[in-house]
Amino acid sequence: MPISVQMSLAIIVAVGIVTFITRAIPFVIFRGGKEIPETVKYLGRVLPPAVIGMLVVYCLKEVNAAVYPFGLPELIAILAVIVLHVWKRNNLLSIGVGTVLYMFLIQAVFVTP
Repeated sequence: MPISVQMSLAIIVAVGIVTFITRAIPFVIFRGGKEIPETVKYLGRVLPPAVIGMLVVYCLKEVNAAVYPFGLPELIAILAVIVLHVWKRNNLLSIGVGTVLYMFLIQAVFVTP
């Protein structure tokens, strides 16, 4: 069902406002030199790796090692991401190159018949 331009703009504005508010809340709550609670510090340490782990599992859940291309594009892209991240320590670079490499592999190298 197509939506109108006005509805599209309303959705974009609403998402922008909600995103801004959720980004601003920590600065309002912890302003004035308040000490950050240990629970929040703990979550800040453990949630990023947990989210990345969940994304990896989600992305690999449909891979079938018994059917062509046997998970090779995924494996090659994962190895590229790991090597780039260990080498450069740049999340954006490693994820971006891994994504582009994966898309190239599935569209040009491991083309399914």
